[in-house]
Order: sequence, then structure tokens, then C-alpha cells
Amino acid sequence: MKYALIEAERGELPVKRACGTLCVSVSGYYGWQQRRQAAVERGDEDALVARIRAVFDESRGTYGSPRVSAALRQAGVVCNRKRVARLMRKHHLVAKHRRQRRVKTTNSRHPFPIAPNRLQRDFSAERPNEKWVADFTYIDTADGWLYLALVLDVFSRKIVGWAMENHMETALVEQALRMALTQRQPQPNDLLHHSDRG
Repeated sequence: MKYALIEAERGELPVKRACGTLCVSVSGYYGWQQRRQAAVERGDEDALVARIRAVFDESRGTYGSPRVSAALRQAGVVCNRKRVARLMRKHHLVAKHRRQRRVKTTNSRHPFPIAPNRLQRDFSAERPNEKWVADFTYIDTADGWLYLALVLDVFSRKIVGWAMENHMETALVEQALRMALTQRQPQPNDLLHHSDRG
């Protein structure tokens, strides 16, 4: 009660004189003030942990401290990312790592004949349209998987043909090759076209 009175009169009366008048030590007053501030901070921390936990639970446990602190800032809560990280560690809020989904684009176990490897890993060319290499990949988008077929000229390292679709059928690869042939119009028997076994 005495310390609260000193706090209330602090602007009007020096702390040392107020402590002397009420027969309390100056160090006792400052100790009370620190304990009071710590209690306020603990209350703030509890409220912040509740907000952190709400954001963490809303993300189904996938957000780490950078994304949680960004979400809090977006909601108008001012806090340091390091403090969020410390509180998440203290309360055992550890983000789950999502397993990457994999798509298989190569099927090496097929009954079809396998063409000989004429390229033999020699990725050098002396002129355009001497060697083309083709590949196929996939891209995870918000709307699902997209499949991309590419044809690259080894000499210039330029993509000379490409096609993208939501399926990985033969027509996609043929479409990329047709684009390359239309744009570059290589001479017959001068071009080596190489792709993987899939």
C-alpha cells in the first residue's frame, strides 16, 4: 500500500523523500516496482502465447516462428520474431514439416525396345541443331500438377520446344518436339535427338 502511494505521488515528490516519510527503503520501493512490472509482462506474455497458439493451431501445426510472427503482425500484434520463437520453444510448439509429394515421370520398366545411347554424355556441339536433348518434369500448382516437356539445343543451351499440360501423355512430348522442329527446321540426318528411357 505504501509503495503504491509513493508510485502515485512520484511526479510531485522525490522518491527518496516519499520513502523516508513513509519509513520504507528506497531499494524496497524499486524492488516492488520491478516485481509489479514483471507481473504485467507475465500477463502480456500469457496473452501473446494464447495468440501464438491460436495462429499455430489454425495452421494445423505447420507454421514456424517466422510465419506465426508474420500472421501476428498482420493481425496488428506487435512482437519480435525472436520472442515468438522463444515462446514457441518454451511451450513446445514445433512446426510439422510437410512431406513433399512426388510424381513419377519416368518408367524405365517397359516392354518397348530401348534405343542405343548415341549421345554418351557428350554435351558439346559445334553448331546449332546438331544435338537436342529432351526432358520432362512436373510443377505443383494451386490447381494441381502441371507437366512440362522441354527440348533443348545443346549448342546454344536454349529451349527450342516446350509444351505444358495437366496430363503426362505421349501427345505432350510430341507437341514439344513439333514446336522445336517447326521453329528450327533442322536438316534431315544432321540432328541427334536424345531423351531418357521413360
